[in-house]
Amino acid sequence: MSATLTARMKAVEVRPASPEEMLQLGALGAYVYAGSFGDEDDNVISQSNLPEWTTCAFLDGKLISSLTAIPFTMRANGAAVKLAGVSTVGTLPEYRRQGLSRRIITESMARMRADGQAVAALWASQAGIYQRYQYAAASVQRNYAIDVADIVFHDGDYGSADVARINLGEAFDRVKQVYIRFIADRMCYLHRSKALWQMNALEETPADGPIHIAMATTAAGDEGYIIYTVRSGRNDHRARSQEMKVRELVATTPDAYRSLWRFIAGHDLVGRVVFNHQPMDDPAFELIQEPRMLHAEDAEGIWLRIVDVEQALAERGYSDTGKLRITVSTDRLADWNAGTFELEADPNGAVVRRVDGPGDITLTPKSLASLYSGFRSARELHSWGLLEGDAAAADRVFATHHGPHSPDHF
Repeated sequence: MSATLTARMKAVEVRPASPEEMLQLGALGAYVYAGSFGDEDDNVISQSNLPEWTTCAFLDGKLISSLTAIPFTMRANGAAVKLAGVSTVGTLPEYRRQGLSRRIITESMARMRADGQAVAALWASQAGIYQRYQYAAASVQRNYAIDVADIVFHDGDYGSADVARINLGEAFDRVKQVYIRFIADRMCYLHRSKALWQMNALEETPADGPIHIAMATTAAGDEGYIIYTVRSGRNDHRARSQEMKVRELVATTPDAYRSLWRFIAGHDLVGRVVFNHQPMDDPAFELIQEPRMLHAEDAEGIWLRIVDVEQALAERGYSDTGKLRITVSTDRLADWNAGTFELEADPNGAVVRRVDGPGDITLTPKSLASLYSGFRSARELHSWGLLEGDAAAADRVFATHHGPHSPDHF
């Protein structure tokens, strides 16, 4: 960068974009993300975000760096917490290496805290960027690719629920109610607006064919569903050339889970069933007779950041009672997080207060995010040198009902 431009960078203004400047946000996103969200300035980025969600850098009226923080509600082990869904983070290449991202992220965290968003999450374009800012991996996307001929459960139990396709017109309300019950005590799942449903599980993809929904039902009511597509000619097999893509499989009982797999196995012309969004604790590996035939692969999921330690700990759900003193060593982006916090955990609600003295455990904001989500145990973090102190006590307090998972992109 030239000396002249370096001097001009001192005049950079960091603030939210105005409504009139949102097309500039779209144009920046179109270039930085190479058309992933559209090549024109009136793309998904400019049309789906509100000005008040943005934190941007301007130089002489030109938008040169951006971040959006979409307001979501996230499940946190049985509790609902406000989440900042960080997206559209980008800087035009001619203005990079000048500290703009750090400046914008720091400013945005102060705004998140003021808005009551104690945690933030994102899908990382490059993990190295966000680990610098103390984001921690919080979930995986487990991928399967299995032939229906290999869907054989080792114990022969294929469930007892009735599974049938339902009309798309009546499906949404029923599916939504099952999803709400399913995520109630889980970690990292988002409360879904209709728009979030349509951008993810119910997104229309013409190349994959129409969306189908099947519901698992018992005398007790709806207990699970599968959202999927099927297309012929996708699999190199003379008798089973069809490919099924499972958008989402949700079951509120083990029996419903087995029953939905039975439904999948009934598609005799399908030679490949593809799952791209299963959670880390999905039970298929324990049920399939030859689990290697799942061809399971894990891809990284969301990354989580604790914005306000005191508030995040107080709002999270806990499975048991316990007391723990937590020392956060330092936080260069959010100095309010450094110090020791006493957590009194209880399933009926936690109390957190700032205290003097050492903690039972000491860790960085990044390691705390790993522990908070349940993605890493204190024992693991301790064995890797990322946590000091009483790991066993920390694991008792931070135990989760289920592994963390967040299938929705934003």
